[in-house]
Amino acid sequence: MFRPKLPTMPQPTGTVTPPAVVIEPTTITPGTPAPPSAPVISASASASVPSRPTVQLTPGTALALVGGGTAVVLVVGAVLVSMLLAVAITAASVAVCAVVLRSLLSSQHRR
Repeated sequence: MFRPKLPTMPQPTGTVTPPAVVIEPTTITPGTPAPPSAPVISASASASVPSRPTVQLTPGTALALVGGGTAVVLVVGAVLVSMLLAVAITAASVAVCAVVLRSLLSSQHRR
């Protein structure tokens, strides 16, 4: 009565057939490796091509970056202020509940 009953695994009902296709390993024959080709850079070409692209800020792009940054700061600030307000409201309500409970319990002891 107190021993758990473990379920038995069901046996397959159909006949099990092995796969018909047998894959045999093949041998790999190494070939002759090709030498890596190095790019040819002349002295005049390397002087005219910069190593990385430069970013040029136009007045419109700078204004867009400032506007985007301001929007991000305002959104993050609004979220943080709303979270602080929620914590303050919760703390005030808990304090009011504590005062009410304290007054109820103290009035019980006076009687």
